[in-house]
Amino acid sequence: MNAAAWQHHTVLLHEAIDALVTSPSGTYVDGTFGRGGHSRLLLQRLASDARVVALDRDPEAVAAALAGVTRIDDSRFSIHHANFNGLSQVLGSMAIRAVDGVLLDLGVSSPQIDNPGRGFSFRFDGPLDMRMDPTCGESAADFLARADERAISEVIRDYGEERFAVQVAKALVARRESGHPVRTTLELSQLVARAVRTREAGQDPATRTFQALRIFVNAELEALEQVLSEVLGLLKPQGRLAVIAFHSLEDRIVKTFIARESKSEFDRRAPFAAPRPVRLNALARIKPSAAEVAANARSRSAILRVAERTEVA
Repeated sequence: MNAAAWQHHTVLLHEAIDALVTSPSGTYVDGTFGRGGHSRLLLQRLASDARVVALDRDPEAVAAALAGVTRIDDSRFSIHHANFNGLSQVLGSMAIRAVDGVLLDLGVSSPQIDNPGRGFSFRFDGPLDMRMDPTCGESAADFLARADERAISEVIRDYGEERFAVQVAKALVARRESGHPVRTTLELSQLVARAVRTREAGQDPATRTFQALRIFVNAELEALEQVLSEVLGLLKPQGRLAVIAFHSLEDRIVKTFIARESKSEFDRRAPFAAPRPVRLNALARIKPSAAEVAANARSRSAILRVAERTEVA
């Protein structure tokens, strides 16, 4: 499979941009550029004096924005190699203090999944890497080569919600101790298939383990919590936050964050102090249409949540 075949179908494309844009001359952030589907439509919707700042932690995504058929040649657009939890730093380097909207399309992209060399999928055999930024951090194989049984079990249980996490961890450690640690996606998927006794209809036994390792290796949930807090300080009044999540762990974080910031709370430790002001208004929860799911099965679990910054500073 060559790089040209690694196509990305942008999920909830029009719904996300429709929800995000409130000021055609505004400044917007695409915190997960991928292959630029959201950024391209965003630029089409904006005026000539608008700005779109895109980030992606994957060097291949950044390269796609700068060269070849996927290049975006628009003076209003800039792309930065950075994780979205570095958003404040990127904007600060551009002297941007506030924005009109932030879009986050979470999870892994189709080009990452479909490239065997990245190690994200059990459908292809390749090195067990799973890093969204291969230039830094520890690969999934390296983690499994050093971690003890308890640590591996906790990762698979907490990030994959896998009932058989202990059994998978035991099998991984036993194989490592035999002198043959798991180093490829095929080796891992075959090991998990033997360790997981039952599975939901239509789901590969390795699905939850692969998800868990990917989330852990990339510290995805921690980065999400960090960027949500940053966004509150960056959005202008009536600016929008739009987040597309693909599994319950990340959607729960987004849902809880929006709910917490959409209500006024008293500090019980300071009963006479003024309550914390409402900082967000929850606007929408949107699922893909039946037509989109039929055209792109990977969209079926997506949830778009939209919130708006209040006037209160």
